[in-house]
Amino acid sequence: MTKPSPRTQRVADQIQRILADLIMREIRDPRLGMVSVTGVDVSRDFAYATVYVTVMMRDGGGLDVQLADMGELDRKQIEDSLAVLNHAAGYLRSLLGKELSLRTTPALKFRYDDSIARGRYLSSLIDQALTEDSKHPHDDSQAVDDSSHEGR
Repeated sequence: MTKPSPRTQRVADQIQRILADLIMREIRDPRLGMVSVTGVDVSRDFAYATVYVTVMMRDGGGLDVQLADMGELDRKQIEDSLAVLNHAAGYLRSLLGKELSLRTTPALKFRYDDSIARGRYLSSLIDQALTEDSKHPHDDSQAVDDSSHEGR
């Protein structure tokens, strides 16, 4: 895939900021969880925009919690949130058109961005590997002796 032009990137950033605000202010569907717009890809002709979102989960106490592992994510809540956003895409597009200064307003398609959950999962794997590594005894004196002979 080619690198987006600076103008395309500026428009995508502007769409991301505006949509994050519009979703928070305008969409009042109880099926919609707390949604964060993480990125926007805009076609070169500005006809289409793919909007990437993450869904923050609600636990029983009402606190927003992003679960650490993709296997733990509540797929139903993610699907419901995406269905609400894709259903409201036309409405959001009309509101977006009022705030953008473009000849055409891109058609919106919402997709789930699992990069945060993947990043947390990889981070947990690294932490687990470090924990396992610290359990094994190391012979650091051998490593120091080997490095002192290299310079001769």
